[in-house]
Amino acid sequence: MVTNVATALIGIGDMWIVGQLGDAPTQGAVDVGARLFAVLFTVMNFLKTGTTGLVAQAGTRSGAQAQAMVLLRGLLVGLSIALLLLLVKPFVLPLALDALGATGSVREAADVYADIRYWSAPAVMANFAAIGFLVGQRRMKTVLVVEVLYNLLNVGLGLWFVLGLDWGIAGIGWSSFIAEFAKLALLAAILLGSATGRSLIESIRSGGIASLSALKPFLAVNRDLFLRTLVLVIAMAGLTRLSAERGAVVLAANGILYQLFVFTALLLDGFENAAQVLNGERAGAQDRKGFTFYIRAILWRGMAAAALLAGAFALLADPILASFAATEAVRIEAQSLAPWLIVIPFAGLAGFVLDGIFVGASWTRALLLTMVGAGLVYALALWLSWPLGSHGLWLSFSLFLLARAAFQLALLPRLIKREFTR
Repeated sequence: MVTNVATALIGIGDMWIVGQLGDAPTQGAVDVGARLFAVLFTVMNFLKTGTTGLVAQAGTRSGAQAQAMVLLRGLLVGLSIALLLLLVKPFVLPLALDALGATGSVREAADVYADIRYWSAPAVMANFAAIGFLVGQRRMKTVLVVEVLYNLLNVGLGLWFVLGLDWGIAGIGWSSFIAEFAKLALLAAILLGSATGRSLIESIRSGGIASLSALKPFLAVNRDLFLRTLVLVIAMAGLTRLSAERGAVVLAANGILYQLFVFTALLLDGFENAAQVLNGERAGAQDRKGFTFYIRAILWRGMAAAALLAGAFALLADPILASFAATEAVRIEAQSLAPWLIVIPFAGLAGFVLDGIFVGASWTRALLLTMVGAGLVYALALWLSWPLGSHGLWLSFSLFLLARAAFQLALLPRLIKREFTR
């Protein structure tokens, strides 16, 4: 959980730093850029999620050599995707910014930020696979150290570039770029300097990393996770697009709430990571009793954490939102939406945990179908709630989170019965 909090701080730090410039269009541009990379990069988070589940299962079925092979295939797929993204950059980047509705001064600032950060694609993809591997091996303290150092470097460079050197929004882009490659270098040193390094070398020597038959299970799991994540980031990008249509102030205010939602999601996603590993191990061992025990235990603990988080927002939302706002108008708009910060932890918790359970057991096709169903609910809710303004956007998004969990719970008994044959 603490690891995911560290990850969340990068987006929150960027929004806070740029808020000190006192310019709503620039703050809106950071939000647009963050959503852009949610589509281009975070949609590739399937590399982390899929690697975690497969590594956890391999640990109880086949051992360290099989785990190393999962990592190598993750790196191969990730770097191939990064190369493709860089090749299509001249076409994808303008189209993506157009799709998010950025115009005028917001678009100009978003162009600067996005053009710099885009080049970090190779490091981002490799980091997804490496972090997924470490989580699958339960090396959470190592992941925590990496994420904390990464965030400290990113925020420190951002403060220096933006407020010290007066680089403006370009400083945010460069701080993210440098921090991402520094994170990759640290992860490489950790993996190669441990027993994993020997397993990786042995796996490379044995060959077969790029074998189509060997890659097929990895690609099948990750195909479903990719499509599922694509639906999720399109839903989140819809918040930006519809916010941008209402002006820079609304865009900036909803951007602040979005970053606090990301903080909430990543905090509660710690329970998803636990479910991926613990339920993945139980699925690999064909332990039905242990599998169902962890479902109940993680859900109850997650609900307690959601209640604590909602209580904190109930007490502190107004001063937190005010500290991020670039202008008085942005502050007023953001604070009017504060009640949604209390709703979201409860709306999202079950879906986050169930995501981890489904990934750990490799029920990725079911995960995709439930996300598509929730996406349809979300689209209908957006259409019906449009007259409610920003409140309608957050109501629709909360219904999206609830619908995802409801569909997953409906499928769970049948999936457990199919999975455990003894």
